[in-house]
Amino acid sequence: MPDASFASRLKALPFEVRQYLLITGNYWAFTLTDGALRMLVVLHFHQLGYSPLEVAMLFLFYEAFGVVTNLVGGWLGARLGLNRTMNVGLGLQIVALAMLMVPAAALTVPWVMAAQALSGIAKDLNKMSAKSAVKVLVPKESASAQSALYRWVAVLTGSKNALKGAGFFLGGLLLTLVGFQGAVGLMAVMLAGVLALSLVRLKADLGRGKRKPKFSEAFSKSRAINVLSAARLCLFAARDVWFVVALPVFLYDQHGWSHWTVGGLLAIWVIGYGGVQTQAPRLTGLIRGGARAVTVFWALALAGLPALLAWLPLAEVEWLVAGLLAFGVLFAINSSWHSYLIVHFARADGVSMDVGFYYMANAMGRLAGTVLSGWLYQFYGLAACLWVSAALVAASAAMALALPREERAGG
Repeated sequence: MPDASFASRLKALPFEVRQYLLITGNYWAFTLTDGALRMLVVLHFHQLGYSPLEVAMLFLFYEAFGVVTNLVGGWLGARLGLNRTMNVGLGLQIVALAMLMVPAAALTVPWVMAAQALSGIAKDLNKMSAKSAVKVLVPKESASAQSALYRWVAVLTGSKNALKGAGFFLGGLLLTLVGFQGAVGLMAVMLAGVLALSLVRLKADLGRGKRKPKFSEAFSKSRAINVLSAARLCLFAARDVWFVVALPVFLYDQHGWSHWTVGGLLAIWVIGYGGVQTQAPRLTGLIRGGARAVTVFWALALAGLPALLAWLPLAEVEWLVAGLLAFGVLFAINSSWHSYLIVHFARADGVSMDVGFYYMANAMGRLAGTVLSGWLYQFYGLAACLWVSAALVAASAAMALALPREERAGG
């Protein structure tokens, strides 16, 4: 029977690969609901009459709690094991979805912000656990271990973003077909099944450190990680300053796009972005040099695009869409390369603390980008969002100049 054959082939895989597949599956399922929920909240509450800045404020706790979660979560992962932090993340997302299933009259701003806070904690626990686990599971004896590490990180990151894009489309589609509460309920049921499987199959104590680290060790003392974290902060603020609120609202208000059409465009953007990320090891290999040279080159290549878009007539939606698709390609290469570098630079024992610190900076960038997206768009328009995006990418490139000079370690 085909099913038995598939099961036997799966069982024959090395233990590390089976654990990697399980972690990736958890990450995929979570990311699908995370992307869908973001699109549901943006479109549903804007439809209810919320201004762009008010919609952005709904995500304030989502991003702010992500900052704290990455720092504390990395420390907890080193003490308790990454399997536990991943499963806690899945459980919290189910609770957050359940909170949004209350009657429409009870969906007040504080209630939604509280649910988004739980969702933000859940997302960053899940992501930190998945990214850290890759370093633990990559075979150490391989002569090309760093190249393998880059490929594993690229596949995990790229596939996750493809699923997040599918989540954007799913959120817009479900809002049209079954409404806000129906969509949230379906996602909660799906995640409950994933959590049950993870509790049974995911290895206990995955990634737990050999000793119990102090909380003060969660703050990185590595120059390379601190510099990379600052560059990552600016990079992700540059994306979210136009992506989170400004673009969906602009297309909905100024061009009359429907919910599912807006969700579909953002889905295509993120799915394509995820696909490019999986190929990043090949693309970054086109540039010779070590970590510093590659990081600076791709950041500078990205910086000019939002500035160019800001000059173009935004009423011509075709130019805007084409430019943002090109932005997605270059941003994907930057993001995947950054994701590899943090795992490469992280210490072997207690990897989750370095990864958690780095993604704390990532969350700070998303927080800044989200707030700026609503504020800048409401008062100055989409062009201002794009100019700020260009400046932030340029700042990321400048910070990367402080990375250590070293030969390429992967790819």
